[in-house]
Amino acid sequence: MKKLIDMIAEDVKEAFLACGYKEEFGVVSLSNRPDLCQYQCNGAMSAAKQYKTAPIEIAKAVVERLSGSETIAVADAVMPGFINMKVNEEFLAAYLQEMSEQEDCGFEKTKQPLTIILDYGGANVAKPLHIGHLRPAIIGESIKRICRFAGHKVIGDVHMGDWGLPMGLVIEGIRERQPDLAYFDESFTGEYPEEVPFTTADFEKIYPEASARSKEDEEFKKRAQLTTMKLQNGDAGCRALWNHIMKVSVSDLKKNYGKLNVSFDLWKGESDAQPYIPDMIEDLIARGLAYESQGATIVDVQEESDTKEIPPCIIRKSDGAALYATSDLATILEREKLYAPDRYIYVTDKRQEMHFTQVFRVARKAGFVEPETELVFLGNGTMNGKDGKPFKTRDGGVMQLEQLITDTNEEVFKKVRENREIPEDEAKKTAEIIGLAAIKYGDLSNQLAKDYSFDLQRFASFEGNTGPYILYTMVRIKSILAKYHGTGTEEKPVAINASIREYGEDEISLMLLAARFNDVIEHAYEETAPHKICQYIYELADAFNRFYHNNKIITEPDEMKRGEWISLITLVLHLLEICIDLLGFSAPDRM
Repeated sequence: MKKLIDMIAEDVKEAFLACGYKEEFGVVSLSNRPDLCQYQCNGAMSAAKQYKTAPIEIAKAVVERLSGSETIAVADAVMPGFINMKVNEEFLAAYLQEMSEQEDCGFEKTKQPLTIILDYGGANVAKPLHIGHLRPAIIGESIKRICRFAGHKVIGDVHMGDWGLPMGLVIEGIRERQPDLAYFDESFTGEYPEEVPFTTADFEKIYPEASARSKEDEEFKKRAQLTTMKLQNGDAGCRALWNHIMKVSVSDLKKNYGKLNVSFDLWKGESDAQPYIPDMIEDLIARGLAYESQGATIVDVQEESDTKEIPPCIIRKSDGAALYATSDLATILEREKLYAPDRYIYVTDKRQEMHFTQVFRVARKAGFVEPETELVFLGNGTMNGKDGKPFKTRDGGVMQLEQLITDTNEEVFKKVRENREIPEDEAKKTAEIIGLAAIKYGDLSNQLAKDYSFDLQRFASFEGNTGPYILYTMVRIKSILAKYHGTGTEEKPVAINASIREYGEDEISLMLLAARFNDVIEHAYEETAPHKICQYIYELADAFNRFYHNNKIITEPDEMKRGEWISLITLVLHLLEICIDLLGFSAPDRM
């Protein structure tokens, strides 16, 4: 289904052509002065330079040609050459009716679906998720849903950190606590125990303690480095213990990602790429792309067009150990072999931009990917406290993600109980739904590259530009529809364009916003920008609430108009449902 703005632009382009000007000047945009018009075209200003004619004369000629347009009811030429337009209301109503009858409200899927690898989450095994993991998970999940809605095949991979020094630190931390375990006995030759010798709760202490100690105890750090190398070289005891760590940790990660309504198609980690590393390094050396420098093996990635220095990419340290870059390059080789993606999207902290610049350049230089394959890095900003500083717990530590979710749910629970009398069990379930919307909308409504401050009181508010406000609007529409359908009459909704009548200002505003749905989703996909959907649903919810407050929908005496309104708000509800699903949350039935 064509976008409404494109249909209007087609008429404007035809008018330019009919007047003897190129159709390229007939670009239409939303008005930046909605008090004057709904759409505008500034093409006459550009055409004037090429045709040596006053822009106002061109605008007047085009406006005259638009007098018979099906899409435009009013067109005015305004000095010095703007064309201001208002849509034909009957055409708008018919357009919305067609939207309501189409699958996905008429959104046109791509005709050339891509295979996209979406790398997001970035959790570390044996470490609880903390607030630093929030943004990549939330943003990545939304981008995955948007890309799939656009018709692409998306493979989401959590890509866990499960192979580097942190694993050596965890294993050494376990050794400190339980030195008699069979995994640490080099003479042990039997079957290692199936029973896991630790719990998820133990990880909350093991890694932080081991990490802190490694910064003060050089001997301990060296042991952890040696253990890491033993693990990577296939030591049986280390591998058996690592398998236990993976089993417990991944189970916990799935539970906590589930609380965020975040899921992955692949639960792969750095370890999955390890078999590719030896041959990859030898191939790079053999082809003269990698060479030794101060004991390390590096690949130069600096290009003549660079305006700043891009350091060489180190793919092997002087002690023979691999690095994150080595693992990420080997992962690309694995993904090429298994999935041959058309596009890679990495969602992680923006401070990793240099790392991915180096990795991408090596991948292209070495021919790991086809020249047309897209390699995209989406760097997200950080979530800070209300004071603008890094978000901390009350005692100054890094807040775990589970705690943030709990605090948000508790705050929302209070508001739910204040608003109305709801049984406690239902209130808790409702608070979880609203709490997730508060967190996700609070995050996604910001441009992903920007830092933002997490303000629990504001994000959990049922008023203003918040997730709970969007849900409250949806619940209000559900309530109206329930009353309408529960009146006991045989009356049914009618088509949005069932009658020819005058439309109120608030009604037209709501209709125009509903008609923008396809355009908004298209831009959100093209720009990988979930915040555009947030902005849209806030405007749509606001427009509905103005319409609701100024019109008595259920008690409207004109049966035809009442039926049209019910059909309109049913469409609005459906649009909001699609959008919040793309953002990764849902709405309760009541609040």
